[in-house]
Amino acid sequence: MHCIDVAADIAVVRAARQGLDWVKSNYGNSPWLMVSISDGKDPHFRKAWFDRNKCPTDCPRPCEAICPADAIQELTGVNSNRCYGCGRCLPTCPLGLINEIDHHLGLKELGPLIKKLSPDAVEIHTAPGRLEAFKSIVKVLTTSQIPLNRIAVSCGSEGHGLTHEALAKELWQRYSCLKEYGQRPLWQLDGRPMSGDIGKGTARVAVALWRKTLPIAPPGPLQLAGGTNAQTITHLNNENGPAGIAFGSMARKAVQPWLIEAQARQKSLTEWPEGWENAMSQAKQLIKPWLARKEILGRG
Repeated sequence: MHCIDVAADIAVVRAARQGLDWVKSNYGNSPWLMVSISDGKDPHFRKAWFDRNKCPTDCPRPCEAICPADAIQELTGVNSNRCYGCGRCLPTCPLGLINEIDHHLGLKELGPLIKKLSPDAVEIHTAPGRLEAFKSIVKVLTTSQIPLNRIAVSCGSEGHGLTHEALAKELWQRYSCLKEYGQRPLWQLDGRPMSGDIGKGTARVAVALWRKTLPIAPPGPLQLAGGTNAQTITHLNNENGPAGIAFGSMARKAVQPWLIEAQARQKSLTEWPEGWENAMSQAKQLIKPWLARKEILGRG
């Protein structure tokens, strides 16, 4: 892996750095640490919430069954540390008790926090109509003199009613801003946000969006995200593929059970050989085919 993307949160970044330090001490190098922020309300920056005391005792709890992160539990409601905002629980409650809470950072807190976190890169989730908010964030990041390898821009067509041409236009507007401030872009296309664990359909949508957008996108690496999973690679021909691929929901669903079990054992995953081997096996199934593909195409 070349980059780890986490929430712009002090505790989360501290935990991520512990893992990255372990990687560096054992393998000699480590991926970039990237933190995600948003220039407005965004599904990636929300949490589900409901008052469990209002749940009827005879409820079949469809919300618990559909949650891919095991974040909904009978006795505690929503575990906010596990909830990542996919929203699948929201329409399932027969009484409509589940709400979403917005968790994106305000502009005033942004500069000091990012400076304290000192990441290698920042990802900005954006959407149509938020260009001025995007510019304000880039200005804060630049004037705060935070040395960044890249500013990743995450935007998709789903949920915004955008064609791929309209999406490319949005990216070009962000490119002009990044160029003005001397920042290097990384474009991340959200084909089907937070739905990579669903199956082949989401993978197909993500690849189709990348293929249509590539010829008209602004300069800079263009990578796949949103709906990416183990099936994504099967939808690519021998063409030069995306500059990168982001695994979110799929990776979380594959590895999280082992992390939860390690936590229950009050151990780090690296201190539990069986869990470590199984988690590594799951991660390698996602990553190895892409590294092998890159090597084959590079030789060609």
